[in-house]
Amino acid sequence: MSALVTLIVFCQALGAIIGATSAVWGELAYIHAMRDSKIDHAERRHLDAIAHGLRWGMSLLLLSSFALVVISFIYRSATQPAVTDSYWALVVFALIILFVSLELSHKRVTFALGSAIVFTSWWFLVYLTLGWLSPISFGTAFAFFVVATGVFYGILQYARMLARPK
Repeated sequence: MSALVTLIVFCQALGAIIGATSAVWGELAYIHAMRDSKIDHAERRHLDAIAHGLRWGMSLLLLSSFALVVISFIYRSATQPAVTDSYWALVVFALIILFVSLELSHKRVTFALGSAIVFTSWWFLVYLTLGWLSPISFGTAFAFFVVATGVFYGILQYARMLARPK
């Protein structure tokens, strides 16, 4: 049984890493595409491929998380995931990614802010699945997320400004 749980935890972390890597790759590809001030067909296909990577990462992450909850319930583990701060932080960050991505696709949120939120959320998911944010509370994780989003917003805007043609 422990081998199955280990495999599912590995899949969960792999999904988060795929998503975060795709987010970084997408930002770099977008900056590269915007150097000539327009996105051509090849660059659009490249960005679409990155979007598929983000979908696969999120799907793997959420399915693995659901499987861990089910296994924990079936085997009546001492600590159920639904009562831990790290589980709810993972769920909230995944929902933030889904909601902001939807809002970005409908152009209801600016690209700069939306991409910074999604980028930061993916990295928080990586840190949560690898256990690097586990000891902090949900409120602390969310406050840190807001500050990190502001920092990444500034960094990404600066990188985009440097990439624009003069």
